[in-house]
Order: sequence, then structure tokens, then C-alpha cells
Amino acid sequence: MCKTRLLNKNTLSAIAAGLVCLSACIAISSNDAEKVKDERPLVTGVTSSPDVPSRVTVFDEQVDITRYNMHEGYDREISSFTYFHSTVLLLFKRANCVFPVIEPILKANGIPDDFKYLAVIESHLDPRVSSPARAVGTWQFMESTAKQYGLTVTPTVDERCDVEKSTLAACKYLKEAYRKYGSWFDVAASYNGGMGRISGELSKQQEDSAFDLWLVQETTRYPYRIMAIKQVFENPYKYGFVLQAKDLYKPIKTKEVSVSADIPSLAGFAKEQGVTYADLKRFNPWLRDRKLNTLGKTYKIRIPDAEDMYYKKPNTYVHDSRWAVK
Repeated sequence: MCKTRLLNKNTLSAIAAGLVCLSACIAISSNDAEKVKDERPLVTGVTSSPDVPSRVTVFDEQVDITRYNMHEGYDREISSFTYFHSTVLLLFKRANCVFPVIEPILKANGIPDDFKYLAVIESHLDPRVSSPARAVGTWQFMESTAKQYGLTVTPTVDERCDVEKSTLAACKYLKEAYRKYGSWFDVAASYNGGMGRISGELSKQQEDSAFDLWLVQETTRYPYRIMAIKQVFENPYKYGFVLQAKDLYKPIKTKEVSVSADIPSLAGFAKEQGVTYADLKRFNPWLRDRKLNTLGKTYKIRIPDAEDMYYKKPNTYVHDSRWAVK
């Protein structure tokens, strides 16, 4: 009897000790779990800072960006574009149609190919965009500057919205600025800040390069934005942008109709050409009104091909092979 009681007592002691140990283990596990929970990321994605190289090549020149302000200036822009996903994806898609128009014009006028990225940061390659300062079009010309470089701006026509003509005007500006500065980087800064301001600040601050000037933030950021978006466009996969040919917008075939007489109703003209008024405006964003007054000039109006306006088959045209994975 005593032996049985002793066994029961020992058994109870063992059970109690086991429960204490189990409670301690549960407490430790609970603490560990809470610690892991506290340290766990709150989002499912991972955000890392893009590398900043010591040198970049732009406008056919190598630029050392190890100086603190240049390193940090570039870092800001490459980080911004890397994580500006929806907008940058759209830039690739639009560039598939717009770069084939811009690049030959730059080349024919002796302008470095990289200036196409200036158009990217100016307008996001939208020919209809207008800034709060009333700069308009792919190259964001003010009205007075547009007229100075040969573009027509009237109540019914705004050639700032014509990609070809505005690119030609931009080339005139860029060549004039290069004759003045002899540096494509200063040219780029002047496109944003104006030649008068850049020249004045170079003189007042006694410097030789726009990189060394104290300027408003928008103009200071400008060259770095060009450098950064070029890196993304040339290395999309590296910066997390994965597209296929079918994702890019296709260039749509058009024919040109020369017009020398006034058109009182562009809607009626569109119907005669077998397209909608909306399509006529989309393919000719320089048409500013519901009518066209030619004022003695001849204009070429683009008419889209009726069949080519549909994505009945996936797009296969890729302007730059680096933009699409196979």
C-alpha cells in the first residue's frame, strides 16, 4: 500500500515537472514567434537601392559621377525610375512607336542619339501634353520659342504636337546651344533652364560647367534624369522591367493626304477619309480645333490604315531588342 502511494506520488511529481518544462518551452516558443513576427517585413516585396556606377556614358561622353553631388543626383533619379513602375512601363510601350520617328531626325541633324531621352523626360512621349507653364508637345516648347524655331502655332494648328516637326525644331535649338556652350551637358541644362539663365549663372558663379552651378532643383536634376532613364531603357531587365513584344505598342500604318484649302469641318473630312473624328485627332494631334485654316500653307494629314488599327494579332515589332524578352 505504501509502495503504491509512493509510486503515485512519484508519478505526479514527474507529470508536474513535465508540465513546467512544457510551459517553459511554450513560453520560449511564443517569445521566439513574437520576435520573428516583429522582425518580419510588413510587405511581400523587397525594395533594394540600385547601384550607382562610378562612370556613365551619355551624349557619347564618359562622365565621372563619383563626386558627392553627382553620385547623389544620379542615385535619386535611378531610384525614382526603378520604382516608378507603371509610368516607366508605359514609356517603353510608347517609345516603340515614337523612337523610330525621332532617331533618324536626330541623326540627320548631327545630334547625339541620347537626346531622345530628353523627349522622354519632357513629355513622357505624349505629343498632346501641356505643362502648367503652357509648354506643349513632345519637346515641350513654349509658344514663342516654337515660332522662333520654325513651328506654326495658330488657333487651328499647333505644330508643337507634331512629333516630326517639333523634333526638327528641337534639333535647331540644340545645335544653336551647342555652338554657344560646346558641351552637350550644358545644352541639356539650357533646354530646361533656358540659354539666358545658364549663360548668366555660368558668368555670375564663375564656373565653366552647368554641373557645377547652383540652380533651381528642376534644372539641377535634369541631366541626371537623362542619364538615369537611359540606363533603364538600355537595361530594362536589370531594373526589373520585363516585357514581351506583345506588350509594346505597334506603329500603325498611315497614309498622308496633302491639304492646301481650309477644312470647315474636320469631322466631315474624317468621314470622307473613312475614319472617326477621334482617330483623326489622335493621329494628328497638331490639329487644334474642329476646323483647319491653312492660311496659304500646305499640311499633310495622316490617315490611319483601317485594318492596321486593330490588335487582332499580338504585336511583333520591337524597336530595340533589349526591350523584350524572348
